[in-house]
Amino acid sequence: MKTSQLFLHSRLRLAVWYTLVMGVILSISGLGIYRSLVQSNWQAIEREIESIAGTLHDSLEPMLPPSENPTTVLKRILPELCLVGQPCNSNPSLIERHTTGISDRNTYYLRLFDYQGKLLAFSPNQPNNLSKSLNSEPWQTFTSNGIRYHQFTIILHSSHTHDLAVNSSWGYLQLGRTLQPFDAEVKRIQVILMFGFPLVLGLVILSSWWLSGLAMQPIYQSYQQQKQFTANAAHELRSPLASLLATIEAILRISPSQPQDLNKMLHTLERQGRRLSNLVTDLLLLTSLEAKSSSDEFQSCCLNDLVSDLIEEFSELATIKDIDLIEYIPDEKIYVSGDESQLYRLVSNLIANAIQYTPSGGQIMVSLKTKENTALIIMQDTGIGIPKEVQKRIFERFYRVDSTRNRKTGGTGLGLAIAQAIAHHHQGCITVKSQLGTGSLFKIYLPSQTTTTEKK
Repeated sequence: MKTSQLFLHSRLRLAVWYTLVMGVILSISGLGIYRSLVQSNWQAIEREIESIAGTLHDSLEPMLPPSENPTTVLKRILPELCLVGQPCNSNPSLIERHTTGISDRNTYYLRLFDYQGKLLAFSPNQPNNLSKSLNSEPWQTFTSNGIRYHQFTIILHSSHTHDLAVNSSWGYLQLGRTLQPFDAEVKRIQVILMFGFPLVLGLVILSSWWLSGLAMQPIYQSYQQQKQFTANAAHELRSPLASLLATIEAILRISPSQPQDLNKMLHTLERQGRRLSNLVTDLLLLTSLEAKSSSDEFQSCCLNDLVSDLIEEFSELATIKDIDLIEYIPDEKIYVSGDESQLYRLVSNLIANAIQYTPSGGQIMVSLKTKENTALIIMQDTGIGIPKEVQKRIFERFYRVDSTRNRKTGGTGLGLAIAQAIAHHHQGCITVKSQLGTGSLFKIYLPSQTTTTEKK
């Protein structure tokens, strides 16, 4: 219960950190995108105003009157504008409407000043309460009746500038526009971010919880395996230790006049000590194989000789159990890169298991061949078989299909785990196919080196 709560709290903390990190990233990204969109729209507005102002300047410059009282001439070239002190033509003709070069009259407005900053003419749609005095700053942004405006001021030069005695410039052109479309676009972006950010953050929270679960899953599985391994190792070590202690206590009680009983108990003590030593050695070997990832110490090993030696070594044991041990080894030498002692342990564990679980009168076939740069050791027996539902677990440490049967045979449950660890250490693998009452088929796959034919 405490373990589950611990992993649940760890998953929750991991999900919170995922959410916080992603929330900060999304916030910075959203703010950056918002600023970029607003800035790009603002720059586009200013470029458009500058372009229209430049076009008006180039169009008006040849026609600007040289006199200081230009109202009559301005009325002729800019019929849409209102002259200061005169009534406005609020309904200009279509031709007059486009004389100034401004197509969108509802968006833009125009104002003309003389070189002294005195207002001469203006558009009828200009904002209310605008000052009649000139503000010579190039760009101004202001608010009128709750609506924002942005305007640009440019100096006007006349072709008759040399006739002006007071100033070299004719006057000033002031072009402005309403920012209502721009503000509406900014508000739309803000609404999207306002409603979109919580939605995306909610998806981030859900995905963070799911990802934290995926991240914790292998850790949890590893913890469960380690927990199971610790329990199994403690159980396996406890049995020989308990037997050792019981035997030692019995020896201490034996009278010196009974040496035959003492020798028998000492043999038992030696057997239990040897079993304990083998168990510790196997555990150290497994730890060593899992810790090593380098293959610098590997050498070229001939599998033909290795399998032949093992068949010869186990032939006597097979004969005693009335098992027919058959070998199929090709004449072509098959080499792999590896540790010969570990490969010897790998194959010997599988042969020993096959002999152990094959009844009298059975048969074990060990064959060796190559397939697509892979050395293949095949071991097929007619033993008792392995249930299909546990075939994936037989390579786990201390796992026993039938613990009672294995204890009678003296195994520790580490043989297949060691075999698989050695195969993985040599960049190979082991597969198994089995059926109860029929037998088992084990295949060892190892990367092979270039094969050579034995010279006779």
